[in-house]
Amino acid sequence: RIIADKSPAAIRIGKRAFYEQAEMTLEEAYAYAGRIMAENMMARDAEAGIGAFTRKEPMPDWTGK
Repeated sequence: RIIADKSPAAIRIGKRAFYEQAEMTLEEAYAYAGRIMAENMMARDAEAGIGAFTRKEPMPDWTGK
């Protein structure tokens, strides 16, 4: 339930990254994870979540985008 309440976009991106980097070397996985984190920060859900957090407001209804 805790994970299900989070942004669907962040879950989707994170799950894909987890499986993708399983076959990579440690160095490749770190580089890949860095790119994925940057991609995740561009999602609308990330903007809404960070904004709510910094304003000390409840987390938004996630759009999945």
